Amino acid sequence: MPGCARLLRHMISHRSVVTCLALILFSAALARPQSAPIPSPKSVLGFTPGDERTVAGWSQITDYFERLDRASDRVLVQTLGQSTLKRPLIVAFISARENILALPKYKEIQQQLADPRKVTSELQRDRLLANGKVVVTISCSIHSTEIVASQMSMQLAYELATAQDADTRAILQDTIVMLIPSPNPDGIDIVANWYRKTLGTQYEGKEPPELYHHYAGHDDNRDWFMLNLKETQLVTRLLWHEWFPQIVYDVHQQGSNGSRFFIPPFYDPPNPNISPLLLRQVGLMGHKVAADLQAAGFKGVLTNALYDTWWHGGFRTAPYYHNSIGILSEAASARLMSPSTVTTEQLARSSTRGMRNATEVSTNFPDPWPAGEWRPRDIMAMEMIAARSILSMASKFRGDYLRNFYELGRKNVELPANKGDTIAYLIPAGQARDEAVAKIVGSLVDQGVEVFRLDQELHVVLRSPMLQRTNPVTEKLGTYKIDGPLTAMQEVPLGSYIVFLNQPQRTNVLALFEPQIYPNRLTGQGEAERPYDVAGWTLPLQMGLEAPAVVAIRETASERKLTQVKDANQVRADLALPLKKGDESPIKNPLKQPVRIGIYKPWLSNMDEGWTRYIFDTFNVPYSSVRDADIRRGGLNSKFDAVILSSQSSTQIINGNVAGTLPAEYTGGITEAGVKNLKQFVTNGGMLICFDDSCDLAIKEFSLPLRNVLEGVRTSEFYCPGSIVTLEVDNKNPIAAMLPATVPAYFINSAAFAATADANVRVIARYAKQNVLLSGWLLGEDKLRGQIALAEVGAGKGRIVLFGFRPQHRGQSWATLPFIWNALSTATINSTE
Repeated sequence: MPGCARLLRHMISHRSVVTCLALILFSAALARPQSAPIPSPKSVLGFTPGDERTVAGWSQITDYFERLDRASDRVLVQTLGQSTLKRPLIVAFISARENILALPKYKEIQQQLADPRKVTSELQRDRLLANGKVVVTISCSIHSTEIVASQMSMQLAYELATAQDADTRAILQDTIVMLIPSPNPDGIDIVANWYRKTLGTQYEGKEPPELYHHYAGHDDNRDWFMLNLKETQLVTRLLWHEWFPQIVYDVHQQGSNGSRFFIPPFYDPPNPNISPLLLRQVGLMGHKVAADLQAAGFKGVLTNALYDTWWHGGFRTAPYYHNSIGILSEAASARLMSPSTVTTEQLARSSTRGMRNATEVSTNFPDPWPAGEWRPRDIMAMEMIAARSILSMASKFRGDYLRNFYELGRKNVELPANKGDTIAYLIPAGQARDEAVAKIVGSLVDQGVEVFRLDQELHVVLRSPMLQRTNPVTEKLGTYKIDGPLTAMQEVPLGSYIVFLNQPQRTNVLALFEPQIYPNRLTGQGEAERPYDVAGWTLPLQMGLEAPAVVAIRETASERKLTQVKDANQVRADLALPLKKGDESPIKNPLKQPVRIGIYKPWLSNMDEGWTRYIFDTFNVPYSSVRDADIRRGGLNSKFDAVILSSQSSTQIINGNVAGTLPAEYTGGITEAGVKNLKQFVTNGGMLICFDDSCDLAIKEFSLPLRNVLEGVRTSEFYCPGSIVTLEVDNKNPIAAMLPATVPAYFINSAAFAATADANVRVIARYAKQNVLLSGWLLGEDKLRGQIALAEVGAGKGRIVLFGFRPQHRGQSWATLPFIWNALSTATINSTE
């Protein structure tokens, strides 16, 4: 049996042809009597998942699934690869025995339904729809402090593997479940180890004082179009290259003091590229879950609040751009695996978009929870009901889900109806940003988007899509449209890349290449209503690449000479870049000379610091992490030429975790002594580089002749959450060398400076004086226009470089990375030279 299972895994992974002989062998093997009973999680772990003050680490979870694989003919476990820190990332396929036996067949059906161009007749289509199974992905605890779902996964798998009731049998017959215990194995161990370490102490239930993903922390669920992280790369290949699930359920936890459970429908605004049918299906499924929870006696279930479908890049938002249903649930958290007590007063103070407070009855929150003790067992029970509800829906409406999935893909491959509509996007050759081209094309191909290389010139009409303001710039609330002038028919050189819209992932291409226009949304008090995540993310802009829309091509389809790009290495070969081998990044160090770099790493987990390390590792720029104690100790000039403070508030950097909230070694920050040592470091010739929020420390503690003009401004006057804006660049300054006159930058409620004195302030870039917004949402444009975005200030023998924005945001904003490399390349040149 195990040998057959290994062969089946090989066939699933390598798309081998299933021969008659292989099927006979599998049938015989799977028909053998099982030699041992199917193990329950308790029999393996020594406790039942969800029990208070117990937690299974990653090796325990994978061990259980391996045992379940060996014992049950309904379960097959596959290792997708290794996580960032070299742990196995697994998926468990769960279905009826005969479906597990025929997984290669069902995988092929899914691939044909996902690409209707492979279906050549109505007869073939009807046969696929009749024989296919609804594939449902359930992913648990990507945010590993939201730990309960990873524990729940074992109990869910066990019950599906053993239950004999009619509903379970129908689920197993009609669906194929792909259960991912966690797409963040490293984080599960970080949290489990910390929880065990602090169990029974005053720190029990506190979150660990480090990022629970080596680079991204909470942002590991913001990487689903950029695909920077190994985990997102592995899961994306499983989902959008191999299996194409119709339904993706992403299981989360939220804060402790609000609703007990959120389930869709989502809050406004929706992304305009999401099919209305998908939004309806999401709502229908969410209401079914809410009704089942209510019927089971659970209170505090919330719908139509807080979480929206605007942003791209999350585990549950990416499916919409692959014609699939994405479901999110958010259960109220306990204290990791310890119970918590929530008071009525705490519930009354909990307010969010779509919910006045967690005690008030409303149509979308009809039965508030009355306060009391909240346990991991409560979380797990609600997640189990939600998972069973989704699977039951998938089973009962199998035919509908398969047909809707197919039809959405079919509509996407149709050509535009109107002359002048966008038919493709072009990434022209010769932009002198080959690494950025390799990254964007590689990311697109890795998520299943079709990209072609031009093997001979094409003649095209182009439009550069840009935001055009349609009301006076004097008005705080801007209104915009996407427009741009058409070019004459022009030649595009060979070696360019083109992304056609008539492909199954049409909406994904549009969502990544078009500028976003976030709607102006204000509260009743006139303040900006905060989006759930970012407002704009247009990928070519973030990468600093031209990617105009193609509205006409002179050559017919048969006259074009194109090569479809199969993988990221093919692009690198096309561009004569070093090829990726194994896990090592192939990108060459961009620094012009060796520089001793320290990146400040606080005990307050800071995602921006993690992304800074990610970028430096990706570009093979050596650095050392600098802890609070290192800065307090001083002597920084003997170790470093440059110290980088990623975006973090001055208070957090100086004070760190409050004494008594964590063990003493994790509290205290750099302290005033550390500030003094940073001043000495700069005075003696060091370079201090500050990103976004950390600029406040430099300005105030070093008494720099700058001020942040946005500090203290109400959101009714200025607001710009996660948007792309234009910089006007002085490229005569060495820090802006080789950069164009205008550069897109990522602004996420960031800073804008004005000089209080001219002395020692060298302005490298300003926010544009007009046409500031490129993608997203900008309220109060006048507050930003012309203000300083990037400056250098001399201090003693050294210099301070202040980025008002985040030049490495989430590892996506490659357009502004050259500022970092240029600054570091000058770090050994002190201000007196």
